[in-house]
Amino acid sequence: MSAVAVEPLRYPCRRGRPKFTSSSKRTKAFSTNYAPVPLSIGASHYSFRPARALPIRATSVDTAAVVENLQSDDVFFKETFPLERTQKVEGKISVRLDGGKGQENWQLTVGCNIPGEWILHWGVNYVKDVGSEWDQPPAEMWPVGSIPIKDYAIETPLKKSATVVEGNVNYEVKIDICTNKDIAAINFVLKDVETGAWYQHRGRDFKVAFIDYLREDGSVVGAKKGLGVWPGTFGQLSSILLKSAGAHPEVEESSGSGDPNLAKRLEGFFEEHSIVREVRINNSVSVAVQKCPKTSKNLLHIETDLTGDIVIHWGVCKDDDKKWEIPAEPYPAETTVFKNKALRTVLKKKESVQGGWISFTLDEGYKGFVFVLKINENTWLNCMGNDFYVPLPNSSGLPAQSISGQRQEETNQAVSPDVYTDGIIKEIRNLASNISSEKSRKTKTKKAQESILQEIEKLAAEAYSIFRTSIPTFSEEAVVESEALKPAAKISSGTGSGFEILCQGFNWESQKSGRWYMELKEKIAELSSIGFTVVWLPPPTDSVSPEGYMPRDLYNLNSRYGSTDELKLLVKRFHEVGIKVLGDVVLNHRCAQYKNQNGVWNIFGGLLNWDDRAVVADDPHFQGRGNKSSGDNFHAAPNIDHSQEFVRKDLKEWLLWLRKEIGYDGWRLDFVRGFWGGYVKDYLDATEPHFAVGEYWDSLSYTYGEMDHNQDAHRQRIIDWINATSGTAGAFDVTTKGILHAALERCEYWRLSDQKGKPPGVVGWWPSRAVTFIENHDTGSTQGHWRFPGGKEMQGYAYILTHPGTPAVFYDHLFSRMRSEISALISLRNRNKIHCRSTVSHNNLLITTPSIPSS
Repeated sequence: MSAVAVEPLRYPCRRGRPKFTSSSKRTKAFSTNYAPVPLSIGASHYSFRPARALPIRATSVDTAAVVENLQSDDVFFKETFPLERTQKVEGKISVRLDGGKGQENWQLTVGCNIPGEWILHWGVNYVKDVGSEWDQPPAEMWPVGSIPIKDYAIETPLKKSATVVEGNVNYEVKIDICTNKDIAAINFVLKDVETGAWYQHRGRDFKVAFIDYLREDGSVVGAKKGLGVWPGTFGQLSSILLKSAGAHPEVEESSGSGDPNLAKRLEGFFEEHSIVREVRINNSVSVAVQKCPKTSKNLLHIETDLTGDIVIHWGVCKDDDKKWEIPAEPYPAETTVFKNKALRTVLKKKESVQGGWISFTLDEGYKGFVFVLKINENTWLNCMGNDFYVPLPNSSGLPAQSISGQRQEETNQAVSPDVYTDGIIKEIRNLASNISSEKSRKTKTKKAQESILQEIEKLAAEAYSIFRTSIPTFSEEAVVESEALKPAAKISSGTGSGFEILCQGFNWESQKSGRWYMELKEKIAELSSIGFTVVWLPPPTDSVSPEGYMPRDLYNLNSRYGSTDELKLLVKRFHEVGIKVLGDVVLNHRCAQYKNQNGVWNIFGGLLNWDDRAVVADDPHFQGRGNKSSGDNFHAAPNIDHSQEFVRKDLKEWLLWLRKEIGYDGWRLDFVRGFWGGYVKDYLDATEPHFAVGEYWDSLSYTYGEMDHNQDAHRQRIIDWINATSGTAGAFDVTTKGILHAALERCEYWRLSDQKGKPPGVVGWWPSRAVTFIENHDTGSTQGHWRFPGGKEMQGYAYILTHPGTPAVFYDHLFSRMRSEISALISLRNRNKIHCRSTVSHNNLLITTPSIPSS
């Protein structure tokens, strides 16, 4: 049984052959893309770093009396706020093929166990069809309630099943299969009517293949593990239907009615595929305020219908700037201090109905009460993107400000940072203004400027830790570019100076000469004169594969590219001309030198002589005894378990050794989808690279063969990985590469702007962490897995070299007829001082460049 997440899409169905963008020379791990439903304006998810709990003494105020008083007629302020949010619901899409009465009657059942209104959008592929994979099925196959979609598909609603499995109601549709209609496959996707999302399989249509030559299609379901054919179809027909490799069967040979023996070979199957659906949850929070006539103190009562252990994160403000402060004691029970800037209190649970409540007694002199609600570690609810603000009565008993007026004003604004971060943002702006002012540029030393920039990074990290949402919103005024860090941690942005221009210093064939290091050394002066500041060298270690991506003995640096001494000399020569050097390190997997007692290759040799505890436990190929993988498995070699402390310790020592022994200035990190980005942060904190970039690669979103305009889900996954590293590393902007393919190949230049007018790739959301490129050793060279449109390469370079981000140039392009044009573009970039944090003007599409880049 497989558990592969399926992808929802949001565009109308179009007929056509689906595409798949292969990303690597390596065995492809399962890749699924999920585009979440946008959050309501009334919901915002915060991610606070947990604070050390400080015990606070409880209030002596009689809570019952407070509640009773607040329900009287003299309530000063009372309002109920909606709490709208989306919540992920996990379920399964099931696919079953069953035999009916006799061997000639078969039935395909597609189901879903998440409540909702579901429609199966499906069609068939006939044996002789070459150009199209979608046609309408024969009329006798149409279930009741089906409607035609143009001339290539039908849509059938799923109906509630009478069968309840594990307490879940299933919704399903049954399709009777005509075995005498020469059908090669059934293709389908599932549509969520309520949200408009379309769910696919590994980024493509689901396909139930009925003949053997379709078995290489990555979207086929119904495969029997361990076999080279696809059961659950019209038999295992390879020996009958395929006359030669790649030959397609003729209609006469594929008919199920012509040979009764074929019908006997049919095999049923049942598969389930994970699905994640977002449902909208509506709750509310009510606030009431009264001034106590006896004590003149403000009595505030809050209650909500949210269930569970709800925490209110709260404070008070004394003036109109709404800066959070901690009020004087007493506080309610179960209150802790957060960073000396706010308080946290667990709501009391209601007795007769669901929900929670809390009451506060506040002294006079405060202008307002501010709060947000925490419902779990990753979910914080606020008021339309800002903190809840409750006006408090002044000495005259009049409100400081009408909250309804404030809410009306906020409704007309985009989601912005909450009040608590305003002070931090102001500090960042002041520091940035200070360092970029004319007077400061003349008087500040370089060391002083670096100190200010580091302070900006720290403040930005603190602000981002509070404002981080499940779908990040990147402000026009201040893009906060790092996760919250512990105060003592060093910030290593991995972006260098911001003016880096990267050259990939090899291709897929470079290892064949056996002396690549020496050959590249002859081109150092030329690379320097063109304007490159960073070069990416190939994997240096002993490897099962000559290209270096199947590492074995990590401390053995004698590879097919050259010897250890030659590598040291090459790095030294690059440093002499001022070029930084990135080492290509493969941390996800490692090839073993020895077999275990079961004959499985999972015992390692060399200085890092790990045993099978260093291998993840959920890859059946290598029988590891570690923990489950924190990412996607790379099945060609043992996947390393980075959760093991001894593994991380050894890898950090190895990376530090490479820094000292070879002189690497940073890292290109291979296949980072395979392990959690937090481990990458650990490695980068230990090695403090000048520059680091990860290869996070999966498929873009397509709808029936045509690339979607909205690729937010794709770049969001890359952003999520960068977030997991706390911004210590950048990532290759695969989104931009894919969009450039479609835009330039078809002259569809409208693709080069997202719905907000920004560049549509990672460079539009987090430019300082985006490494843009159009080709590398995987996509181009002799591999050509995803080659850039021919003849359009210079248009691609014109884009990435005149845009923010860190551009990367491929070796094959540089040393070709394009050399002079690439050199001219690099010169243009340098003359105009374009850097990784430059901004794109919406009006005239020009790049604007502040004098000094800030995070």
